[in-house]
Amino acid sequence: MFSSSQEEHCAPSKDPVKYGELVVLGYNGSLPNGDRGRRKSRFALYRRTKANGVKPSTVHILSTPQASKAVNCKGQHSISYTLSRNQTVVVEYSHDKDTDMFQIGRSTESPIDFVVTDTIAGGQEGEETPITQSTISRFACRVVCERNPPYTARIYAAGFDSSKNIFLGEKAAKWKNPDGHMDGLTTNGVLVMHPKGGFTEESKPGVWREISVCGDVYTLRETRSAQTPGKLVENESNILQDGSLVDLCGATLLWRTAEGLFHTPTQKHLEALRQEINAARPQCPVGLNTLAFPSMQRSRALSSLEDKQPWVYLACGHVHGYHNWGHRSEQGPNTQRECPMCRVVGPYVPLWLGCEPAFYVDTGAPTHAFVPCGHVCSEKSVKYWAEIPLPHGTHAFHAACPFCATQLSLTQGCSNGGPLEYVSFWFLPKRNILSILKKLSSIMLHLYHKAFQDHLIISDFV
Repeated sequence: MFSSSQEEHCAPSKDPVKYGELVVLGYNGSLPNGDRGRRKSRFALYRRTKANGVKPSTVHILSTPQASKAVNCKGQHSISYTLSRNQTVVVEYSHDKDTDMFQIGRSTESPIDFVVTDTIAGGQEGEETPITQSTISRFACRVVCERNPPYTARIYAAGFDSSKNIFLGEKAAKWKNPDGHMDGLTTNGVLVMHPKGGFTEESKPGVWREISVCGDVYTLRETRSAQTPGKLVENESNILQDGSLVDLCGATLLWRTAEGLFHTPTQKHLEALRQEINAARPQCPVGLNTLAFPSMQRSRALSSLEDKQPWVYLACGHVHGYHNWGHRSEQGPNTQRECPMCRVVGPYVPLWLGCEPAFYVDTGAPTHAFVPCGHVCSEKSVKYWAEIPLPHGTHAFHAACPFCATQLSLTQGCSNGGPLEYVSFWFLPKRNILSILKKLSSIMLHLYHKAFQDHLIISDFV
């Protein structure tokens, strides 16, 4: 929980200035067991009551551990670069009245403003799955925001611990730049990707880069923990823009600016879309029972399925109520099902409404679902995330559903033989079903009369 001083500094004032929000990918509006204190799925950054930013000041080159310890115990923020047993460079940081600093990491100690743990793909039900060994640093990174317009936010690797220090040991990647200042990388690194064109339906994925302790931009290392850094990218900066992604090797955060959030759908807007779909009373074309999306709260928790839950055949997009026929595989109950509408065989999963507004690039209706998880949002939002390669493991990248972190399918075939990472689904409103039934009745009656006439003709011929 927050300390009293932390609450005072982080709480918005009567007329708050909001810098932006950090939203963790893989959660549908909240953590599985709910947001609690600093452990939550999204973190809003407001201008603090008192500035707590720091900036580099004095540099010490020390030859003994005792001297290094003496400098670190002065009560000031500092970064220590251990070059060898006999040489350590300590950079002291002084107070910066023009910036606010926010720290993110796995630690629950007081310097951390936003506690982030490893994301489990698939949206776990009930209790959160324990992580045996986390790859997220206890003090992973820090975001520094300018207190005056345009409120620029910058990302830096590593955060200051309870002693106000950052330590880069002998094995950590570190170096002296041509201008003389020291810099380095954290063990598993902090990766950043800025989308091209901002966070809109026209945006395209950018290139993943690594951010150093001092905020410089580098190409990726061969692996996340390699000791050799990538190449310096001089024409790029650590300034966060709307839609920037920050990967901490175990969790990926989405940065949304205050202006960007102003154009995103609200919870009320998503609820209105849900009610509009349910008000049309879509029905299962086979069971003829009415279908309805669960409430936003149940959709966030991925709780037990409801009787009216819509299910979709991912290979074709036809929506039904749940039924227990059409199995074409022994691997699982819903692995391969045959759609009774078009006879196409494919996965059969429930549909869940995407409830995290920050993941939407527009305010369109939820018409498309991610494959294979079944989370639903607007067409443009689905297509945007299907093109974003997210870090996975030490050197792999793949697209994933932002609402549950499930890897999107690249092998599931669709009707045209191409890859299927998302599918447009089809509800049949009640009036359409009644019309179809009438047409089917007339067709069956016509076929019956035709068959009867053919039988008479054949009998007469015989």
